[in-house]
Amino acid sequence: MTATDPALTALAQGWCALSALHGRIEAHIERALQAKHDLSVREYSLLDVLSRQHDGEGGHLQMKQVADAVVLSQSATTRLVTRLENRGLLERYLCPTDRRGIYTNVTEAGLRLLEEARPTNDAALREALDEASRNPELVPLVRAVESLNVPA
Repeated sequence: MTATDPALTALAQGWCALSALHGRIEAHIERALQAKHDLSVREYSLLDVLSRQHDGEGGHLQMKQVADAVVLSQSATTRLVTRLENRGLLERYLCPTDRRGIYTNVTEAGLRLLEEARPTNDAALREALDEASRNPELVPLVRAVESLNVPA
């Protein structure tokens, strides 16, 4: 295969379209969450991921798992946790069975903010997808996103 191979060109164009769709959606949601709730997309995602923890087996996430879930490095995730902890939205505590482990929970204030922000996030996502579907190049990707049935 060469750099001018049609298969590589099509692959690169597909990747560019996917990247453009992601960027448009994230920017649209970011503006909505910032304007109405003073939250970034990453902050919202972190609150959402941590709110799904439970007390059962494997119910609490280690920082690496949290970082993977919000698609950030561990150091960026730690800084994000600290920022939300300083706002009173998260709290850290020692793992009761392994004193070396530190877990993070969403506080009551964090849960309230998340519930207030969820309709904004969902509406902004719908708006961004509707807007993107007006671009013929993005229609197949929008349909793919809409057809996904991924468990939370």
